[in-house]
Amino acid sequence: MNAPFGLKADTLALPQPYLLFLGDTVERGFAKTALGLRDWAPEKCVGELTLAGAAVTTGLPQLTPVEAYAQGARALVIGVANAGGVIPQSWRASLVEALEAGLDVVAGMHTRLSDIPELRETAALLGRRLIDIRVPPAQIPVATGRKRTGKRLLTVGTDCALGKKYTALALARAFAQRGVASDFRATGQTGIMIAGGGMPMDAVVSDFEAGAAEMLSPDAAPEHWDVIEGQGSLAHPAYAAVSLGLLHGSQPDVFVVCHEPGRTEMLGTAGYQVATIEEIVDLTLALGRRTNPNIRCGGLSFNTSALDEAEAAEVMWRESKRLGLPVADPVRGGPAFDALVDSCLA
Repeated sequence: MNAPFGLKADTLALPQPYLLFLGDTVERGFAKTALGLRDWAPEKCVGELTLAGAAVTTGLPQLTPVEAYAQGARALVIGVANAGGVIPQSWRASLVEALEAGLDVVAGMHTRLSDIPELRETAALLGRRLIDIRVPPAQIPVATGRKRTGKRLLTVGTDCALGKKYTALALARAFAQRGVASDFRATGQTGIMIAGGGMPMDAVVSDFEAGAAEMLSPDAAPEHWDVIEGQGSLAHPAYAAVSLGLLHGSQPDVFVVCHEPGRTEMLGTAGYQVATIEEIVDLTLALGRRTNPNIRCGGLSFNTSALDEAEAAEVMWRESKRLGLPVADPVRGGPAFDALVDSCLA
């Protein structure tokens, strides 16, 4: 793929452009792959395909696989990252239809495309490709904890699906615009599709999580920054393990806490309240010091998409004053985001 904003793309080549498949998704947070591709690689997206009952849209034209192929699409991308990464039976006829229309199928799910008989058989018959992104490399080593050269920034979160990828991409772009040598390091399926390479951290066996993070961000020049996409949350009852392994292996010098004002319940886990910003700052400092004693918080990234401009500005100003840290929405940008970048690079 092309590598926007100075990002590194050296391991992955996908058929493009894409038809984004949203299935019957009703939870916007689960559609983060499609939304991320729309926002960060719009030139690679020709339209979307949804099923009956879907309540989420990218805003792109609704196309059938045949129509998408006629408009240049060469792959259908499953744009959903649902709980467990499953491909339900209700989606499979549409995926077969895409193969029959001439499209390869790309997925970042835990369920392997080739493990579904009707997809495997149709792809083999028609000479189409089934491409799974969520497959880690072989022979990942156990982490050493050795301090590596170069500088690192990690995005962390009070919950899942609230802006860690967007924040890392925006910071990597801002660093590059300032002439700072940097690379975006993708750790999830959407980031990998955007950047063209990375490490699917949540598909790595737990004992090798930190080692995978060390592989992802190797020794670099002293002034070079790796901006590492975070995963999950240290406070999440289901996904904290991948967050901790990534934190230890990344050894970040700086972390940015990502948060969505107004979210009260953790995504996909009924009954668990979203962690507070202070809790995540304290946890990240306490656990991160194990592999980098000098770790510090560079500031906060807020997802204010549910607020109007005046409400967003007021919330970010208030929280910045309360916490004594810069707070910005990387999508809105502006002086607040400039201040966050300054703090990270300080």
